[in-house]
Amino acid sequence: MKVERQWNTLERDTAQRMEAAARFIGPGKQVKVEDVVPLLEAVVRPGDKVNVEGNNQKQADFLAEALCKVDPAKIHDLHMVQSSVPLAAHLDVFEKGIAKKLDFAFGGPQSGRVATFIREGKLELGAIHTYLELFGRYCLDLTPRVSLICAYEADREGNLYTGFNTEDTPVIVEATKFRKGIVIAQVNKIVDKLPRVDIPADWIDAVVQSPKPFFIEPLFTRDPGLVTERHILLAMMCLKGIYGEYGVKRINHGIGFLTSAIELLLPTYGEELGLKGKCCTQLVLNPHPTMIPAIESGWIEAIYCFGGELGMENYVRARSDVFFTGPDGSLRSNRALAQTAGHYALDMFIGSTLQIDQYGNSSTATANRVAGFGGAPNMGCDAKGRRHSTDSWLKCGREVPSMNELIGDMPRGKRLVVQGMETFGEGRAPAFVDRLDAWKLAENAKLDLPPVMIYGDDVTHLVTEEGIAYLNRCADLETRMAAIRAVAGYTEVGLRAKPEETKRLRDDGIVKTAADLDIDPDTATRDRLAARNMRELVDWSGGLYNPPARFRNW
Repeated sequence: MKVERQWNTLERDTAQRMEAAARFIGPGKQVKVEDVVPLLEAVVRPGDKVNVEGNNQKQADFLAEALCKVDPAKIHDLHMVQSSVPLAAHLDVFEKGIAKKLDFAFGGPQSGRVATFIREGKLELGAIHTYLELFGRYCLDLTPRVSLICAYEADREGNLYTGFNTEDTPVIVEATKFRKGIVIAQVNKIVDKLPRVDIPADWIDAVVQSPKPFFIEPLFTRDPGLVTERHILLAMMCLKGIYGEYGVKRINHGIGFLTSAIELLLPTYGEELGLKGKCCTQLVLNPHPTMIPAIESGWIEAIYCFGGELGMENYVRARSDVFFTGPDGSLRSNRALAQTAGHYALDMFIGSTLQIDQYGNSSTATANRVAGFGGAPNMGCDAKGRRHSTDSWLKCGREVPSMNELIGDMPRGKRLVVQGMETFGEGRAPAFVDRLDAWKLAENAKLDLPPVMIYGDDVTHLVTEEGIAYLNRCADLETRMAAIRAVAGYTEVGLRAKPEETKRLRDDGIVKTAADLDIDPDTATRDRLAARNMRELVDWSGGLYNPPARFRNW
């Protein structure tokens, strides 16, 4: 006898959950603050995949804290699937026994605690993803059953305005709602009319006006006052030896003082080199305050943003030729689209890492700190699906001796992937090691693979105070390892460099020191920076930039 299969089990299950929650949801889908915890206990079930919107910057912090207050006897063994875990509440759910497993992309301030929880068995790690990888899994095997998101405002019907920081919201909501999941939003304010509708009301099941505005982190803000002469030297080598050498126009800058130094040198040293209009014209980038002088100097044609940056709201609104803004004038950011642009449209990614091994593999996940990868693996790889060409992409590809090894005489380009760092990092920890700590983390977390951020075969250039290693010009692994040793300084890796070997690499143009680039280190001084402190950034902006309080030192 044929048994009739039910094809709407998810829909029926959601209806049952929403029926249990109905008494907590009033007109306009509004929920009282005091009813949020019982609401969560009504809609979440043990073992659910749950997303708490934790972005690089904006956080559904009120809902994250509410989830920590549910009864573990009722709600437990949750599988958290969220891009970032920067708040204490994101890990408190594991300490309380409410959550069991985590799939994420970026740890930020909780990176040390994540490592501890893994080591102590409080947290089962699924994988450390890149953002785009995790978003893709939202649409396949990691679809959230319940998502807790945040927005600036909601109207009386439940439509949402995400404003300056949209970030991950659209991809979370669509993946959840269109597979019959439940979406609950915290907002700063409920209003009669929104500046624009970013998420329609019929995609939202409940809205709560949180007691205070959601937390937002100025993650990409760097004080020019903390840029050192070492950062400036590295930045000068990058500008002359890589930006100018390859004529890279479409770029992503990772977080850090090296890229901030590059941004602040564009209107000064960059113009001395004659690079304006030839380099760094389109970027996939958050609105970094240190980009203001370059924008004002006419270097930048367009910037598409992953998210916003606190204090840059008015500046972005006033520079709509550069930034993508809505009809209301505010920034429209979207992490999924920015990651896609970063994966396929860039000529170069330049960032940093905590550790790099003797083969060029790098990771920000160590035994004691699981910082995660964010978008670096997407932007720091050679996207094999790319089918359009640029001069810099083709030039980099032509320099790779083994580029056509498996495709005959078929030409192909290669993205520039640059890792720039001082040979010794925070606490004098060596940046270059024989074996990544990621191997130990894999053992602790019972992972099949060590969590590598960027694999060595994707890295084309390494930049340290010792010089630039053009790894894309190396014919084999032994030559690559020798080039890495040549720029690894007094680390265990660098101490194995042989002077005669390094000289040969310099003669062949595979390694270039500052002297080889005709850069005098004594000229790498702070007076080269277009802005030397936060106040000068405000002046460059014509008063439009409003730095967060902790960056105001005047």
